Amino acid sequence: MKRSTPFGRKLGRAGCLRASSCLLTGLFLLAASCWGAARSEAKPADLVLIDAKIYTAASADRSAGRRTQAEPTALAVADGRLVFVGGDGGARRLIGKATRVIDLHGARVLPGLVDSHVHPMDIVDLDVCNLDSRAMDLHQLSDFVHACLLRYKPAPGERLVVHQWNYSRGNQPEAEFPTLRAALDRAAPDNPVQLIGNDWHHGAFNSLALASARNAAGRMVGYSKATLETEFAVYRKLIGVDASGEPNGAVNEDARFAINPNSMLDIDLDAVLRVPEKIPERLNSVGITAILDAKTSPESLAVFDTLEARGRLTLRASLALFFDPERFRDGAGEVDYDTMVDQASAIRAKYAKDPLVRADFVKLFADGVLEGDPYAVPPTLPNAASLHDFLQPIFAVDKSGRARVTGYVDLDGLVCGGVRTAGAKYADPIAAKRFMESHGYHPSQCLKSNGQLQHERAVILEFVRRFHVAGFNLHIHVIGDRALRTALDAIEAARGFDGNTSTHDSLAHIQLSSPEDVRRIGADRLYVAFTYAWMGTDPDYDTSVIPFLQRVHGSGYAALHAPGNLYDRNAYPVAAVAAAGGIITAGSDAPVDTPDPRPFVNLAHAITRRDPGSPALGPKQRISLQAAVDAYTINGARMLSIDREAGSLVVGKSADFIVLDRDIFALAAAGKGDKIAQTRVLQTWFEGKRVYLRKAAP
Repeated sequence: MKRSTPFGRKLGRAGCLRASSCLLTGLFLLAASCWGAARSEAKPADLVLIDAKIYTAASADRSAGRRTQAEPTALAVADGRLVFVGGDGGARRLIGKATRVIDLHGARVLPGLVDSHVHPMDIVDLDVCNLDSRAMDLHQLSDFVHACLLRYKPAPGERLVVHQWNYSRGNQPEAEFPTLRAALDRAAPDNPVQLIGNDWHHGAFNSLALASARNAAGRMVGYSKATLETEFAVYRKLIGVDASGEPNGAVNEDARFAINPNSMLDIDLDAVLRVPEKIPERLNSVGITAILDAKTSPESLAVFDTLEARGRLTLRASLALFFDPERFRDGAGEVDYDTMVDQASAIRAKYAKDPLVRADFVKLFADGVLEGDPYAVPPTLPNAASLHDFLQPIFAVDKSGRARVTGYVDLDGLVCGGVRTAGAKYADPIAAKRFMESHGYHPSQCLKSNGQLQHERAVILEFVRRFHVAGFNLHIHVIGDRALRTALDAIEAARGFDGNTSTHDSLAHIQLSSPEDVRRIGADRLYVAFTYAWMGTDPDYDTSVIPFLQRVHGSGYAALHAPGNLYDRNAYPVAAVAAAGGIITAGSDAPVDTPDPRPFVNLAHAITRRDPGSPALGPKQRISLQAAVDAYTINGARMLSIDREAGSLVVGKSADFIVLDRDIFALAAAGKGDKIAQTRVLQTWFEGKRVYLRKAAP
């Protein structure tokens, strides 16, 4: 049973415009003829666009995989809604004395784009210390952080937060700075320093910040070798250590919260509230007219409320409310699910009749991320939840300063068996050093790990069940294949509990998958928000992931991407999900990598799976441009339950559309998919009003 939507509005027109044949088919031909039948009682349009190339994204236009007629060249708008989509001749008949007529001279028109996974509060450019994802070695990183210290002048003891740290590129150590901790200590000896990874899952801290970590009782005990074995043992897999077992500065996922509770989302909301209009302005500038805020905190609701009050919310916003189960544990350690559901339900009720904002999604993290650190000694393993134990590669640094694989630890051999049996013996730094001299790797590399779920499996299953029963759609972050399996188990169990399979549950990212679980995605008709820009090969990034999953030797593309390898077969399974019956959507995940939502970079990668000049990642997972555009339009609208209002250009729907500076379909047909990334939006229209106009080049 499909849910009603607060975005639905009465058409306010007589005759067949209200008929289901107009609203439900999605065929512009039927819609246009329907309008023609009522033309005698129609008033002139407010806006007419002619001489365009209009992609409607109306699914029935492609029955049996072929176009039924030439695509439309014109559309007409009245009272913010589409009243005609068809040929120029039909549109001209709706021109009156006050009608605004725009000749697009053959420009490409698309429906307004739907970003199904974005973090809008963080895409605003604020005056903060920002690395902008630039790759730096540790010496350069130290100099940069020190320059920020001089610029922003925090008082002694005040935390300096550094945004958009590139955790997977650069960070090469040297004699003076063997660890992140050493580099940051030199940069700011009198101030705690925190680097926020450009993925929000990684972090780095100096000694002052590490010393401020508080245990579960709220007592400041600091991160150290000793506390990692006692009070913070639960975080051991999330914290990088040096050869002596002391924290090396890398602190990831929830382990960061012991230092700074806002470590994942350290935004100055007061600063954002001073310029909230910058959020829709940036989104509209790249053609986005609807979003899923993929991690909405109760505090950030004020931003949406302010935009609406000022009449500046020029997009539809669905909110994925975020409640961390670990922060809702009572004195006995039990998760208080009732309070979370009650708080979420109150927010949902607040926006129940809002025409632009709805809050019927809930966000959950199933796991973390798949990148390790090949430069750490011992190498830091990935922490995403994997179906198999991670490998323990042995790295060396080549003359260029880049990591290369020289061998692997035999985890099941006699040496490692002895290390695991000996236990505390190798906790001694001298013993560890002698072991390294004898064997060429650190003794802690004999430990086995398959990562970890963000929460206990039982907590994930119960969280999903409780919110499902309360009528929410789940939006679950999954990176590793074990996290994917756990999320699927949770959704299927929840649906089985009450028999309701109509919820628009969705998964985000799916970096690694198993074929059997991809089939389950299709069988469950789940939505998957992929970030296509991540789908490519890059030697630096790949070195932080692939050697931990499969055996490689050396470095570079040939070593990391042997034909038929595990990662290339199973990473970001876009085409496989679609073929299985899953519904693919598109989510930029901005500001991850960049605050720019870059939809056309995502579209280019969806059809090429590569950066220009680089080999493709898993080319069998490419999709057509048509499928990619549908992911960004009608599929995203269906996921957010706004498809009766937006997502395609059909008579009766809101006039949300964009005009491009090039024909992306012609580029794809000519084999120039890479060029799609350079596309610029010339105009964005929302509810029949132009909300963005690109300025002409000087």
